Amino acid sequence: MPTIARARPMTDAITIACETPGLDGDGFAIVVTLPTFRRPDHLLKTLDSLTAQRTAQPFAVIVMENDAEGQAGLNAARHRFGDGGLNGLILIAHERGNCAAYNAGWQTALTRFPAMRHLLVIDDDEIADPDWIDNLVATSERLDADIVGGPQVPVFEDGASRRYARHPVFTPHYSDTGSVPILYSSGNVAIRRAVLEAIGAPFLDTGFNFIGGGDSDFYARCRQQGFRFGWCAEAPVFETTPARRTEFSWLNARGLRNGAISSIIERRQQGGRRSGLRRFAKSAALLAASPLRSAGLAVRTRSPMIGLYHMQVAVGRLMAECGWVNEQYRRPEQN
Repeated sequence: MPTIARARPMTDAITIACETPGLDGDGFAIVVTLPTFRRPDHLLKTLDSLTAQRTAQPFAVIVMENDAEGQAGLNAARHRFGDGGLNGLILIAHERGNCAAYNAGWQTALTRFPAMRHLLVIDDDEIADPDWIDNLVATSERLDADIVGGPQVPVFEDGASRRYARHPVFTPHYSDTGSVPILYSSGNVAIRRAVLEAIGAPFLDTGFNFIGGGDSDFYARCRQQGFRFGWCAEAPVFETTPARRTEFSWLNARGLRNGAISSIIERRQQGGRRSGLRRFAKSAALLAASPLRSAGLAVRTRSPMIGLYHMQVAVGRLMAECGWVNEQYRRPEQN
């Protein structure tokens, strides 16, 4: 079996740990980036779903190991890039946090693959549909959309209640393929090279590393620059959802976090004392309206716990206005 390239530093924050021998960066118009953190077993499942893609288009894969100390993902997956199964590389993103990992992978994709036209993103708890790559790229071309997202379909593990599939945190924002005003998640997306070159590194604000929402902030900045968004219902990924994500503590934390993120992004887009007062008034109005909205959601889903979501979001917005934000990703073992 060919030997894997030895680790070498790209920057102080990025080390290329292994690479397919003879990798030709000019040979790939599509690059898939895959951040990983302490999920080695599922990472292999995600890589299997990429190997099984029904596509004639050559693509490369960049795995971003974000546990610089343990490196479980790197150790589990390195042989996939040495035996001809996958083309690409594994890097170590030394700065902790999901935004830092994305930044490392996207920067490497731009520099290592000069022929790249589309950058795709999948997470290490997801399985790609066999036509995932082809459908995302084709939809981008057909819609002339700069950024195209697809559904993240929850697959509840044994012990997790499937009735929460109707919870807003598990429900795709769109149902039909076509142009959309904006996207919200980076877990299933195709981004044109021109977007990354225009936004520039760092692409995601690392201030969102442990809050989440760096992707939403990125999309908001892309929209401000005039980039177009699309949705591809035919390009799902299947997200393994552990039982703890259907517990009240996790759902409550996610609702509060989502509310805080919306407030933070609005604050960054607006400036001045007057806009701050308007934003606070909006948060207060949403809080006042949230009991009625939550009651309606509870009736539609037949779940009082799901119905709490609108109230949780509203409380989270108001808490963020007062300077308190829950860093849900700070404790990965609870996420």
